[in-house]
Amino acid sequence: MAEPRRIACFLATSGHSGVDRLAKNLLPGMAEAGYRVDLLKIHNHGPELNHPLPENLRVVEFKAKHVYPALPELIRYLKQYRPEVLLSDKDRVNRTALLANALSGNRTRVAVRSGTTVSKNLASRSRFDRFVQRNSMRYLYRHAETILVPSKGAADDFADYIGIERSRIQVVPSPIITPGFYQRLNQPLDHPWFQTGQPKVILGVGELCRRKDFTTLIRAFDLLKERSECRLMILGEGHARARLEAEVARLGLQQRVSLPGFVDNPYPYMKAAGLFVLSSLWEGLGAVLVEALAAGTAVASTRCPSGPEELLGDLPGEPLATPGDPASLADAMARQLDNPLSKEQLQAAAAPYALQNSVSSYLEAMGLPEAV
Repeated sequence: MAEPRRIACFLATSGHSGVDRLAKNLLPGMAEAGYRVDLLKIHNHGPELNHPLPENLRVVEFKAKHVYPALPELIRYLKQYRPEVLLSDKDRVNRTALLANALSGNRTRVAVRSGTTVSKNLASRSRFDRFVQRNSMRYLYRHAETILVPSKGAADDFADYIGIERSRIQVVPSPIITPGFYQRLNQPLDHPWFQTGQPKVILGVGELCRRKDFTTLIRAFDLLKERSECRLMILGEGHARARLEAEVARLGLQQRVSLPGFVDNPYPYMKAAGLFVLSSLWEGLGAVLVEALAAGTAVASTRCPSGPEELLGDLPGEPLATPGDPASLADAMARQLDNPLSKEQLQAAAAPYALQNSVSSYLEAMGLPEAV
């Protein structure tokens, strides 16, 4: 019997990023589809996969503690195992994967992924840093078999900003909605704000950072609070915590706004919330928005690049708002609180991001048959 075809996934993450969530779902899904899957990771970095692992999935941890020093180990791996496809994510990892493949002399196909709207992500860098990264991507990514992104907006932006043919960039839905998602969604929630008879809770989830723009969400809530009896909870941790807490205090919202920190399982909160809000300035897709939709919870979002308009643009009720505009976001939030869409409408918008559909899309984009 022939040995299963091998997919290598080279990743280095913080342990709680969007790439971590992607890996936890996609890699076991590809293994269950019949492929031998190797997760190649940097020492003491993520992603951490859920156990038990499928039989065809193994973790190979390099000794190097950073991405670039892992180059020799990655070359040795490619020479020894000769995977059919090498999948990588995030620019530094992508560049290392492409260089290692070239130096190994293999014919391994390299699929690089970019999970964000690249022009917005680089906008805060210095002019020199933008020049170097943009041009390195323009040159190096041409040597990839394919470039994968999570939304059409991210694909169009990548082609325009980096200067690579749009035909070489493929949109693949992220594997967000899994059987495990529903198991975690239905776990009990013991929090006084979600008890019967309490005001509705408006929920935000994500890293406390500039990109998520929770400052605008707090200001929008301040405008909304006179129109609707509600509370605001933001789950997540990050360097912007002190600034957000100061804004809550400035507006006198300490009794109505809570920032409880990182929560390992935010899904019961999503299910119990009266409204979920994505306030980001930019995204690659907005995975938490998909999760809230799958939970059947009413949603409002900024019309940020990229993803929310693709997810919500065809839904009635005008759930989209101008990024960075508290008044616009408050109006969108009020519309969804007053006239929420049906659970069926919301969940239908999340359907393309089911695990099986995503795994099939990834395999097809990488030139692999769906079943082996």
